[in-house]
This record gives sequence, C-alpha cells and structure tokens, in this order.
Amino acid sequence: MCTTMKVSNVMDVLFKPRSVAVIGASADASKTSGRPIAYLQQHGFSGAIYPVNPRVSEINALTCYPSIAALPAVPDVAMVLLGAERAEGAVRELAALGVQACIVLASGYAETGEAGVARQAALLAAASRADSGLSGLSGLPPMRLLGPNTIGLVNLTDSIVLSPSGALDMQALSHGSISVVSQSGGILGSLLSRASARGVGLAKLISTSNEVDIDLADCVDYLADDPATEVIVLYIETVRNVARFKAACHKARQANGGLGKPIVAFKIGRSEAGAQAAVSHTGAMAGSDRMYDALFASCGVVRAQVFSDLLDIPLALCTGKKLNGKRVAILTSTGGAGTLVSDSLGLAGFEAPAPDAATALKLRATQTGDHAVFDKNPIDVTLAGLQPAVLRGAVAALLASASYDALIVIVGSSGVAQPSLMADAIAGALKDAPAFAHKPVLAYVSPHSPEAAAVLSSLGVPAFTAPESCAQALLGMQQQAQYQRQRHTNRSAEAAPLVVISSQLKGSLNEFEAKQIFAQFGVPATRETVVSTSAEAMQAAKAMASNGSQKFVLKILSNSLTHKSDVGGVAVNLRPEQVGARLDQMRADVQAHAGVVCDQFLLQDMVTGGVEMILGMHRDPVGSAILLGMGGTAAELLEDTALRMCPVDRAGARDMLESLKTWPLLNGYRGRPLADVDALLDAIVAFSNMVESLGDRLLEAEINPLFVLPKGQGARAADAVMVLAS
Repeated sequence: MCTTMKVSNVMDVLFKPRSVAVIGASADASKTSGRPIAYLQQHGFSGAIYPVNPRVSEINALTCYPSIAALPAVPDVAMVLLGAERAEGAVRELAALGVQACIVLASGYAETGEAGVARQAALLAAASRADSGLSGLSGLPPMRLLGPNTIGLVNLTDSIVLSPSGALDMQALSHGSISVVSQSGGILGSLLSRASARGVGLAKLISTSNEVDIDLADCVDYLADDPATEVIVLYIETVRNVARFKAACHKARQANGGLGKPIVAFKIGRSEAGAQAAVSHTGAMAGSDRMYDALFASCGVVRAQVFSDLLDIPLALCTGKKLNGKRVAILTSTGGAGTLVSDSLGLAGFEAPAPDAATALKLRATQTGDHAVFDKNPIDVTLAGLQPAVLRGAVAALLASASYDALIVIVGSSGVAQPSLMADAIAGALKDAPAFAHKPVLAYVSPHSPEAAAVLSSLGVPAFTAPESCAQALLGMQQQAQYQRQRHTNRSAEAAPLVVISSQLKGSLNEFEAKQIFAQFGVPATRETVVSTSAEAMQAAKAMASNGSQKFVLKILSNSLTHKSDVGGVAVNLRPEQVGARLDQMRADVQAHAGVVCDQFLLQDMVTGGVEMILGMHRDPVGSAILLGMGGTAAELLEDTALRMCPVDRAGARDMLESLKTWPLLNGYRGRPLADVDALLDAIVAFSNMVESLGDRLLEAEINPLFVLPKGQGARAADAVMVLAS
C-alpha cells in the first residue's frame, strides 16, 4: 500500500489533510482518545476518517480498522493516541505506509529526563522511513512529526480539528485572522476558549510542545504564507533553533506584499535568574530574559508583557491600522472610566492633550445644551450626550483632528441597554470622515457588556474590558509601527578590519592586552604604560607629564583580578610625584585583601570631563548581543542599559543610545557640553564588529568605563575585560 506521490509542502498537508487516520481511537467520546473523531465530525471535516482500534468494528458510524496495515488507503495525516511505549511502533508503520505527517499526543518523552530524550530520538528515527524496506518510498522525505506531548492542531479556516482539547466542545468556533503557535498544549485550549468567549476569531492553532521535528520556526514559516492569517501569536517556552526562528520571522515581515504580518509573543520564564558572566558586569545585566527581548526586537516580534496581552495586542493589530504618534483622544460619558483610561495611558507613555481650538469648536457644534465638557481630555459628553447625532459628530471631529493619533471610546452603562449605540456612532463617523479611517479606534467597555463588545468587534473596533488593555494594545501598535519603519530603513553593514589575534592569548586577559585588541578593531584607549616598580612609575609619569598629562590613574595589572577596585587595586587623581609611593602602597593593599602579589601595574592618563559608559557583549544560546549603558562602578546599580543582537550598525547603535534614560547627559542636559556622540557610535560599531569577527573564540568582552569626551574630542576605553577561548 505504498505511494510515490510527492508533496512540495507537507505542512500544507498537515493543516489541510483530505484524509485522517486516528490510531487508538475510542468509541467513548468522553475519553481523550474518543474526542478527535467526534470533534472532526462536529466541526465539519469533509474528508475521510479512518479509526484504528482492534477491539471495535465501528465508531460514530465509521468503519473501524483493526490495524494500520488494514487501512483501505494511505491517509494524509495520522493522529497517534497510543501511549509512549506503543507510539514508536505505530509511527514506524505509518512512515512505511507513506503517510506524510503524524501527530503524536503521548507524553513521557524529553520532558521526563534522559530516558525520555532517548525515547524521543527513537520516535524521530522511526519517522525517517529508513528501515521501511519499501523501494516505492525512496522518493518521499521523512514523515513530519508534530509533538510528542502535543494537544494537536486546529484549522478553523477550513473546519479541520486534529485535537482532543476540551475547548473544542463548543458548538460554534469563531473564524478570524489570528493564528496561534504554542509550545504548551493547555495554553492552546485556554486561548481558544478565551477568544471564543470574546467573539475574537482565530484562524489556526498549533501545539508544537516537545518539537521533535516540527517546531516554532516551521509554523511561523507556514503561517507567513497562509492567506487566512494576518497576525501570528506565539506562546514560547524556549526557542530551540534561533537561526531558523530568525529566518521565519524575517519571512513574516516580508509577507503580504511587503506589508508584513505582525508577530506577538509571550515568553514564559521571566523570573529565572539571568546568566552570570564569570568576570564582567555585562552578563549579570543582560540575563537570559533580556536576551529574548533583544532577540524579539531583532526579529520584529512584539513582546506581550502579561498573558492577557496575547489576545489584546493581536486584536488591535488585526485592524491593520498604524499608530503614528502618542496623542490619544478619549471620548466618554462617564468621568470615572475616562480617568482610568487616561491614567493607564499616561503610565504607558502616551499623551492625552486637550482638543485644539478648531476641534473644540467642532465638538461644541454637536451639542444641544451646555452639559458636555469639550475643552478637556477625556472629552466627556455626559449621560445627556448619549445621542446618536452627538456621538457620531464627536467621533468624526476627533478622528479628523490633527491633534490626535488615536481614539479610545468608552462604552458605559448604556452599552448594556443599547449595545450598538457607540458602534453605530463610529460607523457613521467613519462615513463622515473616510479620509481618517486609518486612525486606530479602540473601545473600553465598562461595565461588562459582551453584546456591546461583540458589536464593536464586528465593526473592526477592538473592545477591551480593562482600561490597562487599551494602553497595552496601543503599545503593541506603536512597537509594530517602529518595526515597520526600521524595515524600510536602509541599514548597511560596516566592514570590520582584518585583525589576527595570537593563539597564545587565551583565558582572561589583563586590561592592557584587552585594550590593545579593542584598539586594533577601532576602539581607542586612554594613553597608558605598563610599569613594575615605583621607580619605573615615577619615570613614566615624568615622561607623560612632559607631554601634557596632569593627573594619573594607577591600577594593578592582573589576569585574575578583574574587579580591581574591590581589592584596593585602583588609585585616581595622582600627581606625578605621588605615583611611586602609591604603587608600593597598592602592592601591599592588594596582597592584604586578595593574597596576590602584583608584579605589574598600569599607569594611565586620568580622563576628566567625559560621560562614563559601559559597552559589553553577552553570549548565550539565544545569540550574541551588545550591551550599552551608563558605566562606572555603579553600572549594575543604575540598571540603565540597552541590549541589541549582533551585528549592530550605526543606526542601531543610535537607537540603543537614545533609548537610555540617561541619554540627555550626552545631549547637552542642563547646559552640559555636547558629548562626542559620533565617536561613541564609532566605538559601538567597532566593538560589535569585533564580537562578530572573533565569534566563538570571544567568551566575554567589556569596556567599563568608556569615557565619551566633549564633542570633537573622541571616546576612550579606560578599563577593559576580555576572555578568550583556547
């Protein structure tokens, strides 16, 4: 019963099979193994269904087959409902039969430990067709596997449900344009039920779970081509293949004729401690969760901060409207709800300015009395203003206003008795001001009125039941607009110089060695020299003073003691005549504190009048990233940093810099001299080029502080850490 048919896209077969075999099907629909067939029939699957169970002859009026070998035809997809101990054999039989895709629901694999990892590897090998012994299968690729430990998939677009999730008990499922990929099966059911309760339509839902074969990237890649999907939602535990994930996200950003498909992700595990680097500050300040922030930003993925955002943000993005600014108009008939929304917007960084004179005049023209308040924001029409003509005119005036980038309408108690009142006003206003239909319109429904929310949703107006959701939805739209602008910005990579690093250099380098390598890549250091004795230090200070040096910094030079100030290994603001005695004192202090006898010291020009920055790299399974922030000994305490995946070009470096809260210190804050930002950008790009060039050989690298001098005077690395692999 073999087949030689080739399918160019097996993922398409998985989502839209013409026939499905259910291995281990039960005649009892109350059991997990009995649900898939019941759900396929309940939700309108029109293809062939082949139950397999040797103990029964019929299930739900379908012929039940005693074995896989007894199947009358080769199914496109098979669902394996057997336990882990029997699933491998079934997968091997299905692969030998020529089945193209298989869904394995059993648990007991990699999630259970080493034995489960081995069991999972055997499952993948069983799908390879390598031991089928059938020459007719030689042209087919391996059978694709979804799972194991999965709840399956749901294709609402084509009424195909391949899952036993209890959430499918609902008689009617809303079809829409949001697709969900979850590494948790339970979360898939949770989102399906929550979406249905809110009248939010979904397109595809996939539980990838253990990802022995089909993973997150495969699904994003497929959904990027899916015409029914406009927004992709991800519930992520870990990204197992970062390169493929990046490629799939890039494909989604280029979809829809270049308009792109937004991706919204919720990543769990945020409370896990960040990865601690051995010798630098950067590892502690980066941390694994921040690396995911950087990964998502580099891929154009909007990150949901709380679980409710995972529906709220996609709901707003599905409108296809762009948020081009931070100014939001709030139209309400209830002051308390308006204040709630206004406060949440303010905390999220949005503005709620009062109407300009022209807009206020238009608003006043809509009223029949003096009850409304049109010179403040929220714009309160009060209960007396809940008239169709008043609301329609007010919405039209606010949409047409140049003072606002978005509008939030509040549906108060009237929404219970008149669920279509505000929706009709918005629809009418859009007819009155079609040129401004591109502006985002959101709704906050208070009190609870599912009917009003459903009517608004049907009009394409995202309706939320919490005031904070309005702000989070707008933040998602703002971030998506930023990604789209970046995508259309021409950012060219800047070539790194060819630098050869001696193989003799390995492990933790001392500061002088590290800065020499940084300088070769284009990051200049302070003027400095290595000394061993107090006499050498005095002589070097005298020579440097004759060339303009006024004050000096003296440090121990050590490959093992990288946090020098902690052990008394740094002295600043020294005059030339002080350096000799201070060296002898430092040698004794360090020996007392750390039990180490220092043989070498570094004498540097003391840099003044600059802004101290920290510039570092962090590498973990997610990738390599550059960290930038305010530096000095309090770098970790300040926690004002930006993180960006490598490579970082000049435009990206400026984005990082301007995202810092302390950016004004470099930009003339309160009369300070302008810093040499161009030199700092050069240093960031050069540092990123170094990280890319050295690759896996570079384990850690950090400059702290990197002094950014006044405009035109450059930037200088004053301290450095570097760890190289052998």
